[in-house]
Amino acid sequence: MSKEIVEVPVLSEGVRRVGVPLSMVTRANGFVFVSGTPPFDLETGGFVKGDIEVQTEASLRALQHCLESAGTSLDKVVMVRIYAANAGFYGAINRVYARFFPSSPPSRTFVPVASWPMEFDIEIECIALA
Repeated sequence: MSKEIVEVPVLSEGVRRVGVPLSMVTRANGFVFVSGTPPFDLETGGFVKGDIEVQTEASLRALQHCLESAGTSLDKVVMVRIYAANAGFYGAINRVYARFFPSSPPSRTFVPVASWPMEFDIEIECIALA
C-alpha cells in the first residue's frame, strides 16, 4: 500500500505556518483521510472566530475543501469524528452538520475534549472513499 499526501490550497500552508507536524489530507488504498479540521478561513488559512455554529460551518466548509482537493466529496464520506470543547455544543453542532449531510449521513462519533491548545472550539476529521 502506498500513500499520497494531498496539498490543500491555503490550508496546508496554514498548518505549516503554525508548525503542526501533520498533513491535512492523505490518500491511501482507495480512501481519503482528512486530519482534524478546525474552523479555518479558506482565504487566509487563519482561524474563524465566532460562536459554535459559525465555527462548525467553517470547519465543515474547510473539510469539504480538503475532500475536493483530494478529488472526492462530502457524499463519499464514510466516517466523521467531531471533537468539541464543550458537550453542551452538541445540539448546535448537529443543526449545522445536518445541512452538510442532509440524507444518508455517514457514521459519526462526537468527542468532548477537556482542553484545547488553540483558540477554537471544534475540530472535525473524516474518512472518505477516494
